[in-house]
Amino acid sequence: MLHYAVVFLIIALVAGFLGFFGIAGIAAEIAKVLFIIFIILFIASLIFGRGRG
Repeated sequence: MLHYAVVFLIIALVAGFLGFFGIAGIAAEIAKVLFIIFIILFIASLIFGRGRG
């Protein structure tokens, strides 16, 4: 999931550089949402993913 966030971030940067501001905004929002989901899942796996034995 972090990979997809980075991919959308790169797409947003390239689109913004080339002048496609609508596409850049959408890609940046997708990257932000995916990154937040990644962070939440990472923290949850740290808390609940510990072995019990």
